[in-house]
Amino acid sequence: MRLYHSPTTPYGRKVMVLLLETGQAGDVEVVSASGTPLDPGTQPLDVNPLGKIPALVLDDGTALYDSRVICRWLDDRAGAGLYPAAPRLWRSLTLEATADGILEAALLIVYETRLRPEEIRFAPWTEGQWAKIARALDMLEARWQDHLAGPLDIGQIALGCALSYLDFRHAARQWRNGHPRLAAWHDGFAARASMTATAPQG
Repeated sequence: MRLYHSPTTPYGRKVMVLLLETGQAGDVEVVSASGTPLDPGTQPLDVNPLGKIPALVLDDGTALYDSRVICRWLDDRAGAGLYPAAPRLWRSLTLEATADGILEAALLIVYETRLRPEEIRFAPWTEGQWAKIARALDMLEARWQDHLAGPLDIGQIALGCALSYLDFRHAARQWRNGHPRLAAWHDGFAARASMTATAPQG
């Protein structure tokens, strides 16, 4: 199998962490790819016409894309149980969606500053994206500690990658302020071998 990936993409990191946690990393050839919404660069457009990574090409040539689809497929392949039985499943998927929403807002902030000329940047829009993140962090701090203390699942993997991305690209925002329990959980999760092995560079 071939996985199109960049070391700095947080969505791709979710897949890499899952591969390591499920013992499948050796089954995948990682192919470097990168680009932006303005320039697809080396993104595999013949694999994913949306011009996004990660994208996984199976042995039979089938292409899977979107990290949620890839992670679900790989978990099923390994029988790893990172998508637990209901009713916990719905909490796991909601946590994954929340983490992915944090990533989406965080990436939009990055694109605003990196891709849009300074004279047409719109600060209220950027702050609106951060407000989404702040609300999500508040909710996770207040309502999700019981789930985070439970068995490893896809929601925890997604959240660990999302919080690490805030450290990587938005450290000045100091997301840990006001979220001590979430910060403590992340400190422990970030020390997992799968997380240290996939820490972004650059």
